[in-house]
Amino acid sequence: MIALVYNWWSLFARLVEADKHYEPIVSRPLFLHCVAKQTQHAGQTTLTTTSSHGRESYVKAAYTRVCAFFDELKAIAPQLTPLQCWYRILSEAMKKYLKGAVLKPPDLISCVS
Repeated sequence: MIALVYNWWSLFARLVEADKHYEPIVSRPLFLHCVAKQTQHAGQTTLTTTSSHGRESYVKAAYTRVCAFFDELKAIAPQLTPLQCWYRILSEAMKKYLKGAVLKPPDLISCVS
């Protein structure tokens, strides 16, 4: 379980900052140190976060980038399969290594007998 959670956190940290590797012991306090409030009005849900961390402006800018990515993905998601959405998320998290390329799911192999 620890390895699984560590890997999920590593992907999230790469979404936040693709060019830098964050160790979980360092990045969790940085990215999770805030108080959040969820409000709903006129059919829209808003999550407002307040941080007292010393690098609050950095974290705010990073979360703004992640939100913009997911807003973009949400706009095109109805046209994509869940697998294609997952590949887009992985591509964004690993864009440093992929040099901007988007991963594509492998073609299905059909067995004809």
